Amino acid sequence: MDGFNWTIFKDQIVQVNNLILFGLLIVLLVAAQFSSAKTVEEIIEKHVRARGGKNKLGAIESIYMEGVKEMMGKEVTVKISKQQGKLSRTAVDTGVAYGFVLITDTMGWTYFSLRTPAALEMPEEELADLQYELDIVGPLSEYVSKGHTAELIGKDTVDGNRCYKIKLTLAGGNEMMFWIDTGTYLLLQSKLTFTKSSSGKKDSYKLYRDYKEVSGIQFAHSLQTKTPGAQQDSPDVEIVFHKILVNPRIDPVLFLPEQL
Repeated sequence: MDGFNWTIFKDQIVQVNNLILFGLLIVLLVAAQFSSAKTVEEIIEKHVRARGGKNKLGAIESIYMEGVKEMMGKEVTVKISKQQGKLSRTAVDTGVAYGFVLITDTMGWTYFSLRTPAALEMPEEELADLQYELDIVGPLSEYVSKGHTAELIGKDTVDGNRCYKIKLTLAGGNEMMFWIDTGTYLLLQSKLTFTKSSSGKKDSYKLYRDYKEVSGIQFAHSLQTKTPGAQQDSPDVEIVFHKILVNPRIDPVLFLPEQL
């Protein structure tokens, strides 16, 4: 064929083939990425299994946790009693003073002996922010039936550990973030954004460490709370638990704010 350059034609064919191969490679890489990517449902399911499984978590009706934290250079005893969906009472004993935060499904109170002679009723907006504490196993377990919605934000790092970052919108409207270890699937960090507090919108972080098995369920025995911008009277604190009891009897008097 006059004027036809076979060398150029062959080069063009090679270029087209290379483009096709490159396109196929991109498609395969994308497909592999999607096939290996986990959905938020799968991650939460593995988290629940890592803690002990849905059946064991669902069987928790009450819990008692006792530990110590440091306050003004001294060890302070912390006792937490909870009844699923009904009660959360955190009591602090310094040896010279006593206080508690009491939350029920309808009301809440705070008390500290050096500040007030009787428990003070909690404002409704603050109670609404804290009632998530009534959920002993946490909002991730059975989150759909609880009316929460979950979204996988991506991956992040907490103290050098790769984590899945999950956003949970609670049924009441507040938002929580959870950082779940990509290896162990245990919770390493959470963040609650308070939206109804009288002091305005603020974030509270919790760091979970030193997991140990209690009654077949994994519990963090170190809990550190961080509140960015916290005032001097509410600094970051760490509670180290030395006793955790699953399904103990909860004394009915703990529901009473008069029980000082």
